[in-house]
Amino acid sequence: MKLSQYGFEFSPELIAKYPTDNRDDSRLMVVHRATGKIEHRTFKDILDYFEESDRFIFNDTKVFPARLYGNKEKTGAEIEIFLLRELNRELRLWDVLVDPARKIRIGNKLYFGEDDILGAEVIDNTTSRGRTLRFLYDGSYEEFKQTLYRLGETPLPRWVRQTVEPEDAERYQTIFAEKEGAVVAPTAGMHFSKHLLKRMEIKGIERSFVTLHAGLGNFRTVDVEDLSKHKVDSEQFFVTEQTAEEVNASKREGHKIVAIGTTVMRTLETAVSTHGMIKPQSGWTNKFIFAPYDFTVADAMVSNLHLPESTQLMMVAAFGGYDLVMEAYKVAVEEGYRFGTYGDAMLII
Repeated sequence: MKLSQYGFEFSPELIAKYPTDNRDDSRLMVVHRATGKIEHRTFKDILDYFEESDRFIFNDTKVFPARLYGNKEKTGAEIEIFLLRELNRELRLWDVLVDPARKIRIGNKLYFGEDDILGAEVIDNTTSRGRTLRFLYDGSYEEFKQTLYRLGETPLPRWVRQTVEPEDAERYQTIFAEKEGAVVAPTAGMHFSKHLLKRMEIKGIERSFVTLHAGLGNFRTVDVEDLSKHKVDSEQFFVTEQTAEEVNASKREGHKIVAIGTTVMRTLETAVSTHGMIKPQSGWTNKFIFAPYDFTVADAMVSNLHLPESTQLMMVAAFGGYDLVMEAYKVAVEEGYRFGTYGDAMLII
């Protein structure tokens, strides 16, 4: 498969700038792999396609307020910092992206907040754009973390809209977000409301959780035509012993496994054994899934509608079948589905 095969006619106007009033009110396109049938439903109808003891698997990662605005010492130049990951708790070291990167050098000091309440020193150039910062703060670690997050802003992607609004702090997050560490929300899980989870419980549909801390690599453009030469950024993941036991038991008993989102699918396919069962595991994964690919764990998947030539679209097409998925995307454009982070969803069964 080549990069150019994942382009389709697309207008930026199709990108949803705001979420629906209710999480489960988004549209749901249902794609049947066996027949090629495409249905148009509402997300709250998703349970119609599953039975008691089928198992949904969610990503319980939690997005933290990763974007900060500050100033460079002496010059006062405005600087935007995007926190990527904490490297060392005791030394308060973080990997970050800096914009504009060209103005920052090792040894520069940056200041954030009123009265420069939080300082940082650039101690390393980790990549062409990235930096490692040592934050300078006299209080305890807990006070430092509270200050850092209070100054931070919800990392809503710029291509959704330029300004972040108060509601984004809640809506750019799943309702079951628990394990802090992501800078990108697992968007398929954002369609699930408390009411929908309660209806799942009443119907007897089971749920399990994995953790994958999604990073900015999800938005990195693919710039090679030969997909085998593209490398994705590594992301930290966790599959507990409990989750592995639950998923394996459901598979042995013949119940459907439903991956809620591409991050869940990547995690499951990373943690699967040669015998097709899930292993308790944690670490980092840079697994890049595109056709042709033999999926081992999930029988169905839910995913948002992704942008042209994105790695997420490539994974969805691998699971649903290239021709069928690309036809479904053509229909989605014609039918005015909403794309992207706050957009509508697709169920592939």
